[in-house]
Amino acid sequence: MTTAVSARVTELREELASLHGELLRWGLVVWTAGNVSARVPGADLLVIKPSGVPYEQLNADSMVVCDLEGTRVEGDLEPSSDTASHAFVYRAMPEVGGVVHTHSTWASAWAARGEPIPCVLTGMADEFGGDIPVGPFALVGDEDIGRGIVDTLRGHRSPAVLMRNHGVFSIGGTARAAVKAAVMCEDAARTVQIARSGGGELSPLGGSDIDHLYERYQNVYGQR
Repeated sequence: MTTAVSARVTELREELASLHGELLRWGLVVWTAGNVSARVPGADLLVIKPSGVPYEQLNADSMVVCDLEGTRVEGDLEPSSDTASHAFVYRAMPEVGGVVHTHSTWASAWAARGEPIPCVLTGMADEFGGDIPVGPFALVGDEDIGRGIVDTLRGHRSPAVLMRNHGVFSIGGTARAAVKAAVMCEDAARTVQIARSGGGELSPLGGSDIDHLYERYQNVYGQR
C-alpha cells in the first residue's frame, strides 16, 4: 500500500466511524445491523464496518480494509457479512464510491411487501428521479445481493433499492452521499405510507415533471 493510499485509508476509517453514527442519529439501524463502506480512491480496496460490533464500540480502528473480492487485507476484526456484496457493487459500478445497508423500519416494510415506493412527492423526484425500485430476494453471505443491487440500479436514477424481504441498499459517489440516500429513502417510505393509510388514491407525479425536478435538484440546487 503506497503512502498516499495509506493516508486515504486512514481518512476513510475516520469518516466511516462518523457516518455509522449518522445511521444511529437518523434511526436507520438497531443493535449491530447495517453497514457503510467506502471505495479507496486509487486502489482496488474498500473500507467497511466490522461484523457484529455494537455501534457504540465503533471507531476508526474498528474499520476493516478489504480488496474488491471481499478479502480482508487490513484490520483486526472480521468484516461485515455483506462485504462480498459491497465488493461486487464496486467492481461492477466504478462510479460508486460508497454503499450503505440498513433495515430501516418504514422502507423495510415496503421491501417486505415487494412493492416499489411510488414517486408521489417532489422530494422523491429530486433525490430519486422516480420510484424507489425493488430488487430480487437473495441470501446474505455471498455476492448475490450485490448482483441484485447492480441489476436493479444500473441505468436507474434512484440511488436506493429495496431488496425484497430484506431492507435498503443505497449507493453514491461518496459514502456520505450513500448515507444521505438511505436517510431520504426512509423519509419517503414513511411519508408515502402515511399518505396511503389516510385513504384515497395517491397521486403520482408525471414523467416530465419528475425529469424537470430531478435535473433542477441535481444541477442547480444548493451551493456550487
